[in-house]
Amino acid sequence: MAKKYRLGIDAGGTFTDFVLAEDGGTVSLFKALSTPHDPTEAIRDGLQQMADATGESQESLVSSADLCINGTTVALNALIQHKGAKTGLICTHGHEDSLEIRLGHKEDGYRYDAEYPPATMLVPRYLRRGVRERVISTGDVHTPMNEDDVRAACELFLKEGVESVAVSFVWSVLNPDHERRAARIVAEMMPDALLTVGSELYPQVREYTRSSTAVVNAYLGPVLRRYVDAVDGYFRDLGARNPVRFFQSNGGLAIGDVLSDRSVYAINSGPASAPQAGLQVAEPFGLNNIITVDMGGTSFDITLTKNGVTNINKNIDFLRYRLGVPMIQVETLGAGGGSIGHIDSMGLLQMGPESAGAAPGPACYGRGGERPTVSDANLVLGYLNPAGLIGGQLPLDTDKARAAIKTHVADPLGISVERAAYGMYTIVNSNMVNGIRRVSVERGDDPRDFVLVGAGGATAAHITALADEMGIRKILIPKLASGLCAYGQIISDVKYNYMAPFPARLEGAEVAADLARTFAEIEARGIADLEADGFTRDRIDIRRSLDMRYVGQVHECTVEIGDLEISEANLATIREAFHKRHEELYTYSEPHNAVEAVNVESTIYGRIEKPARLTRAGSEGAEAARKGHRDLILAGDGDATSAPVYDGNKLGAGDRVDGPAVIEEDTTTILISPGWSAELHASDVYVLDKSA
Repeated sequence: MAKKYRLGIDAGGTFTDFVLAEDGGTVSLFKALSTPHDPTEAIRDGLQQMADATGESQESLVSSADLCINGTTVALNALIQHKGAKTGLICTHGHEDSLEIRLGHKEDGYRYDAEYPPATMLVPRYLRRGVRERVISTGDVHTPMNEDDVRAACELFLKEGVESVAVSFVWSVLNPDHERRAARIVAEMMPDALLTVGSELYPQVREYTRSSTAVVNAYLGPVLRRYVDAVDGYFRDLGARNPVRFFQSNGGLAIGDVLSDRSVYAINSGPASAPQAGLQVAEPFGLNNIITVDMGGTSFDITLTKNGVTNINKNIDFLRYRLGVPMIQVETLGAGGGSIGHIDSMGLLQMGPESAGAAPGPACYGRGGERPTVSDANLVLGYLNPAGLIGGQLPLDTDKARAAIKTHVADPLGISVERAAYGMYTIVNSNMVNGIRRVSVERGDDPRDFVLVGAGGATAAHITALADEMGIRKILIPKLASGLCAYGQIISDVKYNYMAPFPARLEGAEVAADLARTFAEIEARGIADLEADGFTRDRIDIRRSLDMRYVGQVHECTVEIGDLEISEANLATIREAFHKRHEELYTYSEPHNAVEAVNVESTIYGRIEKPARLTRAGSEGAEAARKGHRDLILAGDGDATSAPVYDGNKLGAGDRVDGPAVIEEDTTTILISPGWSAELHASDVYVLDKSA
């Protein structure tokens, strides 16, 4: 009988991580250098590593897998680099410039910066075509749609080689007839173009947000479709029994056909799986307040989960583009192992956000990189093994690391290489701490009430320093840390979001009946979609939320109500939940004021079978795992301290290591700072505690 596998793939900027779970509970981790020019090359490399390790062919592995799951940075990179498709926008006449007007203000943090440049428009002005039509706020048609305007726009788009078209009209969420008719005309005249209809993608009140979301979706759609088709085709040729599942920014899985049409959900595909994995890691310890921190080669990603619920963002500016769809709140910094250190115009040392990436990579990789990075600093400080990363597959060159730091940091500052390296380490840590504060302190949460969960290959060399700065006294680092996002993918459920506008005061039996009917309608669509995807009704869960505000407020906040039955009596429960959430966010509430809903949303989950939890047996003790000593630089004076180095593969459940020390795993290195201890738990997780 063939083995049963589940495969998770997380494509990052520097490394692509692979997790292979076997039916018996064994989980293996593999890594390949990412190939941004063709991400499928890295997938082929990783699958071949698995084939070599298991003695099976790629075809046998894939055909024996119940699920193959892919998290990708393709959409994110296309948006960052502005390498999306040539896109046209069809909008209500007079609203062609709403994307540039941007509600009349700049993003938070730059509102009063007169020199801050405008965002690059994904659709140039001449490809934003107005159509004479108007639906008013009651949903009534004020001006019938001029179909000739739509046809003229299509003729221009065809002439200009437009690949993708977004259609977004004012108040289309209350009456989508004009948008639907315009979409039919586009489909007739431009059958090869990808089409995004605003009221279908994001059926929520707020015209600018809806138009911007539709444009981003259209801009990324052809890029993602080509990627999805290539990955799906590759796995299909290898004998995959099921279509590849792709990880979405909302924290769930989707098949490729769905994600191609909803490409905006793929923007934060990779790091969005970290919270699910973090909860799995923390569950044996009874913990559900966690902050996951993932330091890879290019970026540092942070997510916060409180009481088992992860922060979700909607209606935010992401990379300067307004997105309305729900996304796991991921704070991303240019602070990875490849982040480059440099002296700025004021003579100050800065770290990142520019990264050496996979090519050429840090100087110590010996692949042509000449500028100093975080990895070079960690090598000079003694935190990394010169024998190399990924179990020695990627040797490190200490001389090249020292030379890069000396030339670009130490000599310009007039200090030693060791002090320069420690300065680089300290500054990148400070940048990461500021990011952790943004997802915790700035949202009203005390980080001391949370545990840190380490993910990513570079995190474990920095995590005790981050915890010390934040006042956090417990850290969890799974042995699978460097592939934790890939692991999160294989334990995540299918997840779709369905939305509808609902502008009404939350009072009275009639409103309660309308609200119940609206939820029932969007949930019926979601259930039908998941049943078509092979899920039975007993494996489908529903969670509801409303966007609410006090009457007269400009902005609303999202309130989760779980699976609460909608009735007139329960409207009071919903209003009370809003008051509580408003106070959490803004420190006050107004229970005497009337409350209105703006939008409603149902999140529909299709539960998948989870792989067995990892376990770790005991060993001969920590001393048997000691492999020697290495000089570590643990302070700004640059002086070295000799500390023991342990082979993580030889540690067993219950083994304890006191700092200062280093534990070397195949794909990550754990620096245990003075005052900290690490004990390997039976769940294959290192528990780091701060002594009193």
